[in-house]
Amino acid sequence: MIPDGTMADAHPTIRVYPDRPTAAAAAAEHAAAIIREAINERGEARIIAATGASQIEFVDAITKAPDLDWSKVEMFHLDEYVALPMDHPASFRRYLVDRLITPAGIQRYHLLDGESDPQETCRIVGEALQSGPIDVTFAGIGENGHIAFNDPPADFEATDPYLVVDLDEACRRQQLGEGWFPTFEDVPKQAITLSAQQLLKSKSVITLVPDVRKAAAAKACLEGPISPVAPASILRQHAGNHFYFDEGAASLLSDEYRSSHVVTP
Repeated sequence: MIPDGTMADAHPTIRVYPDRPTAAAAAAEHAAAIIREAINERGEARIIAATGASQIEFVDAITKAPDLDWSKVEMFHLDEYVALPMDHPASFRRYLVDRLITPAGIQRYHLLDGESDPQETCRIVGEALQSGPIDVTFAGIGENGHIAFNDPPADFEATDPYLVVDLDEACRRQQLGEGWFPTFEDVPKQAITLSAQQLLKSKSVITLVPDVRKAAAAKACLEGPISPVAPASILRQHAGNHFYFDEGAASLLSDEYRSSHVVTP
C-alpha cells in the first residue's frame, strides 16, 4: 500500500504472442531460466506449479527444457479442490503427477490433499512452503479474474500461505466448460488455494494467459483498479511478475495500454 491507501502499481510488462503454443513455449523458456539460475546460485530451486487447461502446453514445454536438473527442484502446489478424489480426471494432484512430476522426475514435492482435512493440509503444506524462498510461481488468470482459486472478491489481506475458499458460480462454470466435470452440480464448491499475499512473496511469477475467453478478465485486471473484485490485478504489485499472452487474451486491451505496457517479443 502507498500512503494514500491505494495499491502501488509496479506496471509490469506484457509479452503478446501470435498464438497459444508460442506464448506457452516462451513462458516455459523463461521459467526454466529462472529455475536454472536458482540452482546455480543455491544448489536448489523451489517452485509453485499451476494446473488447468491454460497450462497444459506450458507444463509440457518446461518438462522438456534442456539442462534443467529436476532432482534439485522442490515443487509446491498452487490450488486444489476440496473433497475431490485424486483419481478424478479434474484432480490437480493427478494433473501434476501425470504431466509434471513424473515426466520431469521431480523427487521433492508437496501436493494439496483436499480429501481428508483441508485446514490441516493448509497448515502442513504452508509450513513447508514458508521454510525457504520461492523462486518462481506459475499462474494464470481465470475467466472471472481469479488468480489461483482466489475468486472475486478475493481476500487481499490474509497472511496464511494457503486458504480454504468458496468457489463462485463463474469459476465453477469455467471448470464445467473446460470439460473437467460432466455437470455443474459435480463441480466442487470449495477449494484450497495459495493466498494472494503468499503469491506476492515469490521472487518471480510467470503468468500465462491464453484464449479470447480470458480477454475481458485480462482487461479488467490490467487496466482497471487493483481490487479484490479483479483478483489477478494484485499481480500488478509484483515487480517480478511476467505476463505472457496470446493475441486472443490481449484482444480487448486498449491501444493506449498496449503502447505503454506490451513488449513485442
